[in-house]
Order: sequence, then structure tokens, then C-alpha cells
Amino acid sequence: MSGQRRGTAIAMTEEERHTFLSAQPICRVATVGQSGRPHVSALWFVWDGTSIWLNSLTRSRRWTDLELDPQVSVIVDEGDTDFLGLRGVELEGKVRQVGEIPRHGEPDDALITPERLFADKYIGKDGNFSYDGRHGWLQLVPENIVSWDFSKLRR
Repeated sequence: MSGQRRGTAIAMTEEERHTFLSAQPICRVATVGQSGRPHVSALWFVWDGTSIWLNSLTRSRRWTDLELDPQVSVIVDEGDTDFLGLRGVELEGKVRQVGEIPRHGEPDDALITPERLFADKYIGKDGNFSYDGRHGWLQLVPENIVSWDFSKLRR
């Protein structure tokens, strides 16, 4: 994985990134379509400590783009009008499809952790992940991670 080359004074530590990525509800996923145009969409996600897991509609522009070109950039951020309150993480790399597509619930050891994390995060502790036959899993093991926390400028 490449390191952060710029902005090291505002970079999050690995522990700060893990806490941030585990807590945030929404990411923005950037793909490139066949026309070469970028496409950005918001999506729920989970972070398992090494990978970001995207539960995406399989009949979406995002899914189609990623089947053609698996390279992706994912942004998870927060903040509003206070510059020193801006924080975020960008993760880049290639996604891979994991499990049945679309997902109907066939047992899959590779999906035990992301589905448990997803249920806990969006349904509530000990919630059950539900299968709708329209979504599939995409895993991104980041090749590059860049982060920023402008509140570190106050120190």
C-alpha cells in the first residue's frame, strides 16, 4: 500500500482511521464508465480493519462500471462549514466481487464478517443481515489510503 505523501501533519493515525471508518454511515464511490466519464454515488459500507465492503445493487451503473474496470476511489468524510472540522479518508484500488451475484444467502465463509458488521451497523447489535436477491458484495483491499483531519492544525 502506498503511503500518504502530502499533508502528513493532518493525516489520521491507523487507529484514528479505523475508528472513523467503522463509525461513518456513508461513503462515496467513484467509478469510471465505458465512456470515460466519472460516476460518483453514495453507498452504505462496512470496514473490517483491512477492507472496505460495499453492498451494491447488481443492476446499477456502479456495478456495471466496476465489471468493466474494477478500479475505484472511495471517500468517507464528514464536516460542514468549519474548515477545522473537516475529516476524511480516501481509499483507492481494485474491487473484487465476493459471493453469489446477486446475493440470496448461500453460505459463504468470506461474507460472515462483512454481513455481521453490516447488520450490527445498520440494523442494530445482533441484527440479521437480510438478502433481497438484488445486491452483491464488492471488496476493496486498498492499495492507497490518504486521510485528513484538519482539527490537527489547532495543536
